[in-house]
Amino acid sequence: MPRHDATPRHPSPPVGAADRRFVLAHCSDPHISWRCPVSWRDLAGKRMLGYLGWRLRRGAEHREEVLDALQRDLREASPDHIAVTGDLTHLGLPREFENARRWLRRFGAPERVTVVPGNHDAYVRDDWGRTFARWGEYMASDDTGPSAGPPPLFPVMRRRGPILLIGLSTAHPNPLHLATGGIGAPQLTRLATALKGAAARGLFRVILIHHPPVDGVVTRRKRLTDAPAFLEAISRYGAELILHGHAHRTTWRILKTTAGVTAVAGAPSASALGRSPDRRARYAIYRIRRAGRGWNVDAVERLYSPGGDAFLTENRRHLHMPEPLA
Repeated sequence: MPRHDATPRHPSPPVGAADRRFVLAHCSDPHISWRCPVSWRDLAGKRMLGYLGWRLRRGAEHREEVLDALQRDLREASPDHIAVTGDLTHLGLPREFENARRWLRRFGAPERVTVVPGNHDAYVRDDWGRTFARWGEYMASDDTGPSAGPPPLFPVMRRRGPILLIGLSTAHPNPLHLATGGIGAPQLTRLATALKGAAARGLFRVILIHHPPVDGVVTRRKRLTDAPAFLEAISRYGAELILHGHAHRTTWRILKTTAGVTAVAGAPSASALGRSPDRRARYAIYRIRRAGRGWNVDAVERLYSPGGDAFLTENRRHLHMPEPLA
């Protein structure tokens, strides 16, 4: 398991590997549910509770104009790649999936954007062709096309320059009042293989996941149920960066294990006006560059300013991931 007193160790990248900077943007939890007509037939079971929550509270919290400002800011930032870690919808309705697909297209080609699902996207069990298939191109590995169904779609593997993006699905339908997630043994097995192989090639490994994998970020009813098994894989094989959503607030953790240093970063809702400043819409930009045989990561948080209807720089972080010990 990760521990905070371990000596950082990383496999060395191959000699002659590219040394350019890679810019990755991360946003999460847009909850795109506006302009979506809902019928009473849509609201069977758990969707009724979610719909009432939207009408009474969350519809005023998640705003289309905030996402419009996000799109403008990202166009100006022009990152190499954009990661979206789930909850693009609120009730998991097919019409919401279609709205979210139009929103994703504004970011650019599917090769430039990677999506993993969240628990709201799997709010209830529904037909893949009516829902997740709408985003199939954004959840396809490099060596496969869009899938007709979820297994064995995940983990998604996408190589972009010196970066390997690994997208995991933790989304599954839950009973009322639960929002837990799970990765499952098949995904964890493939994840271990991918992490080990990417380390041998000297790649910077970025894991995209909706539910936070570390303690203390969300309550038990919202937890990742197999987080210990996931963290065991990280401890054994290493990963440089884990990006998640779900908590609707910014979080930042550093794990030091026998396999190296891992940064775990969570983004709040990308569309939230924010009941408090720490829950207002933000996204992050990561500038990743080789530093000798290690890595430098410069992270910038961009915070939505309601007064200016724009995103402004709030925080900056720098992380050096040293080369491995001999």
